Amino acid sequence: MPTLLCLPLVMVMTPMTHLLQLPQNERLALAIALWDSLDDPSRDGALPLDPALCAELDRRWANHRDNPEAAVPWDEVRNQLGIG
Repeated sequence: MPTLLCLPLVMVMTPMTHLLQLPQNERLALAIALWDSLDDPSRDGALPLDPALCAELDRRWANHRDNPEAAVPWDEVRNQLGIG
């Protein structure tokens, strides 16, 4: 009986172990492909946001819509953080 319990665990863990060993860019592409494969209702429920975070995101989005020229290019942000 323990063998039967271990077999599915090994089968489940082996592919994940291999996936986690993929290069970073391939793992990212896979994550995006998996996210894109979800329908809208699934995405909406996948990452529940608390009301305060939701309000902050709405505030930031409204600020960007009202003042898009204030946006800072990602390369500049990375440089400012010393990771560019």
